[in-house]
Amino acid sequence: MNQGSSILCRVCERPRLATRPPVALVLSSPGSLPNAETKWTCQFCTYVNTRPTVVCEMCSLACKDAAAVVSLPQSLLQTPSITKVQPQPGGRPQPAPRVNLELKRQKRMKEDGLSLIHQIREAEKRGVSPEEVYAALCMCGGSNINPYDWLTSELPHLLDEICAMAASVRLSYKAGDSEIEPPAVERDGEEVEQSAPVAAGDGVKLSRAEAKLAWLAAGGDTDRAVRQLLRDRQLKMRELHSLGFRDVSQCEEALRQSGGEVKGALSVLQRPLLEPFHQRIWTDQPEPPIDPKHPDKQRMCRRLLALYDLPSWGRCELILSLLQEPDVTYSLEDVVQAVKESHDKDFIRRLLNNECPCCLCIFPRSKMQSLTSCQCSMCHECFRQHFTIAVRDRHIRDMVCPVCSDPDINDPEQLDSYFSTLDIQLRDCLDPDTYELFHKKLTEHALMKDPKFLWCCHCTSGFINDGDQLKFTCPSCHKSFCAQCKKPWESQHQDLSCKQFQQWKRDNDPEYQRQDLALYLRDNGITCPHCRFPYALTKGGCMHFTCSQCRYQFCSGCNNPYHKTGCKTPQCSYSGLHAHHPRDCLFYLRDWEPTRLQALLQRSGVEFNTDAFDGTQTDVCGVMEQKDEGDRQTDSPCGIKTEPGQAGLCEKHYREYLVSLINAHSLDPALIYDGHELTRACERYQVDTQRGDGEDDSAYHDRLLVKLMEVPLGEKVPRNK
Repeated sequence: MNQGSSILCRVCERPRLATRPPVALVLSSPGSLPNAETKWTCQFCTYVNTRPTVVCEMCSLACKDAAAVVSLPQSLLQTPSITKVQPQPGGRPQPAPRVNLELKRQKRMKEDGLSLIHQIREAEKRGVSPEEVYAALCMCGGSNINPYDWLTSELPHLLDEICAMAASVRLSYKAGDSEIEPPAVERDGEEVEQSAPVAAGDGVKLSRAEAKLAWLAAGGDTDRAVRQLLRDRQLKMRELHSLGFRDVSQCEEALRQSGGEVKGALSVLQRPLLEPFHQRIWTDQPEPPIDPKHPDKQRMCRRLLALYDLPSWGRCELILSLLQEPDVTYSLEDVVQAVKESHDKDFIRRLLNNECPCCLCIFPRSKMQSLTSCQCSMCHECFRQHFTIAVRDRHIRDMVCPVCSDPDINDPEQLDSYFSTLDIQLRDCLDPDTYELFHKKLTEHALMKDPKFLWCCHCTSGFINDGDQLKFTCPSCHKSFCAQCKKPWESQHQDLSCKQFQQWKRDNDPEYQRQDLALYLRDNGITCPHCRFPYALTKGGCMHFTCSQCRYQFCSGCNNPYHKTGCKTPQCSYSGLHAHHPRDCLFYLRDWEPTRLQALLQRSGVEFNTDAFDGTQTDVCGVMEQKDEGDRQTDSPCGIKTEPGQAGLCEKHYREYLVSLINAHSLDPALIYDGHELTRACERYQVDTQRGDGEDDSAYHDRLLVKLMEVPLGEKVPRNK
C-alpha cells in the first residue's frame, strides 16, 4: 500500500498523477478472444496480466500465489524473454514482439514521472504547490516553457481573463441571453441547476485569489474554472445574504477585498455597523452605571455578562435581586464577587456582611484579611494601620494579631513560620519605606539568634563578635566593654577573669564599696535569656519581664518563659498567662520572711550582710528598678523606706539580696519546708503524695522530702556569685 505523501509508486515507480497505461490485447489467432481463466491481477501494482506467467508484465515481480500456475506448462511458467526472430526465406517479415513496445512505454513513463517529481520538488522550494505545477504543465502542453516562469508571467493574465469571462457570463445571464446557461452548484458529485440566482448589482467584482482557486480546482481547464468561479461566488453570496447583508454590490466589493473569503468579507461589512459602538467606547464620557432598578432587566443582565464574565444568566438576575433589597450598603463589585463564589442567597448575604473587630464596620468577605496564626479577620485598612504602627514604633515581636495577640512569641517554631507568611502579606499592604524597615528588623531578629551576637552595655547597638578577646569596642559609640560579663571595660580587667575582676572591685574600689549591696543587686540584675541583653535593674516588683530589645517575656527570677496561651509542658491545662517556676525561684521565695531566708543561709554556712556600709543608715532605698509610668516604662530608684538590720535596703530588695545568695550557692529551700508547703510543691511536680498505711507524719514528711529533692532545681536560675 502506497503512503498518501508519496509521489511515486513503491512498486512500479509510476507518478501518482499518471493514469494506468492501456494494454493491447494479444490474440493467439485472428478472431480469437483471450481466455478469462488466464487473467490475473498483480498484488503489487494491481496490473491485470493476460498471460499465464509467474512474473508480472508491469512491475516484473513474482506473484506470491505460485500454486495457481503450477499446472501450467513449463513454457508458460518462464518469464517472456526478448528473442530475435530470424526471417524465413521467401516468407513475410514478422512484426517486432509486443514486449519491446511495453518496455519502451514503461521507460518513457518512468522518465516522465522522474521529470515531474523533479519539477514538483523544485516548485516546493519556490513556494509553488504540486497542483499549480500540474495545472501549468497542462497549459504549457508540449512546449519547452518552464512551468515556474509560466506561473510568474502568464498566470496573472490568465486569472484576469478568467475573471473577465466569468463577469461576462454573469452579465449575459442577467440580460436574459437564452444561449447561456446559468451556473450550477455541485452537490455530492452531481450538478443541480440553481432555481433562482441572487440579485446582482451593475457588475460582478471577482478577485484573482478566487480565480486561482477555481483554476486549480478545474485542473487548469479555463472553461471549467469559469464555471467553478461563478459557482463558488454564488454560494458565498447566498451565505452573506442569509446573514442579513442584502446589498449585493457591497457584498461583491467585500468579497473582492477579502480575496473571496467569507470571514474577511464579514469583517469588512460589519465594520461600518460597529462604527457607532467604537465611537462610543473610545470617547471620554464614562460608561453609564448599571442601575438595578432599570425597567429593561434583560439589558442590565447583558451588560453584567459582558463586563464581569459571569457564568450564567441566572447569576446576573441574582445580582440584580440582591441590589434591589432594602437598606443595601454593599457595592456592585462586592455583590459580583460574592455571586461568583456561590449561588446560595443566604450564603452570599453572610459573605457580604462581616464586622471588623477593630473598627466595628461592616465589610464583605473579599475586603477582610486574616493572619495564618488565627481565625480573626479584619478590614484591609485596620490591617494596614496596625502593622504600619507596629513596624515603625514597636518591636518586631509586637507584630501579632491585634484581636487575639496570637501567635505565642516565646515559641520559636511558631515565630519563624509566622514571619515567613507575614512577609508575603505585608509585601502588598505596606508602603515601600515601612516594608523595608520591616525587613531590617526581621534581619536583626535573625542575627540575634547567633551565639556570637552581642549587645553594647553603653548603647542599644548590637553586632556580631568574631574575635576571642574579652575587650570589645562598640562600633557605634566607640566605648569598650567585656564581651563575657558585659561590664564596662577597665584596665584592671586585663589578665583577670570576670569573677576575679569582680572580687577585685569589691576589695579595692571605694565607689563599689560605698554603694555596697545596691550595686551588687545591679550587677547581678536582669539579663534577657533570649538575646542576652543586660539590664542594670533589680528583680524586685513584677516578675513578668518583657525585654525591650527582643520582646521576649520571661520570669526575672528563673528566666523561664511566660506563655499567653497553652504551653507544651506535659499535663499543663492552664490556657492563660502563666509560667512554670522552679521551687528556688524568687517568685516563691520573695514571700518568705527575711529571717527565714537567713536561716536557710545560716544552715548552709553562707555569710550575708545586715548592716549598711560604714554603719550609715539611709532613709530610702536607692536600688534602680523598672517602673510603669503611663504608657511607657522608665528606670528610677526604688524610694521605699529602709529598715534597720536590712543592710540599707528596703525589705523587698533585701529579700532579693538574700535569694540571690541562695541561688548563687544552689541551696534547696525544700530543706525548711513545712508540711503544707511540702505537699503543695510535690503536687506541682506530680510527686505521689499518697500516705502509706500506718505511716506517721515524720516518716511521711521525710519520704516526700526525699522524693521532692530528686526533682532538680531551676536550670535557668541565675547563680552569679
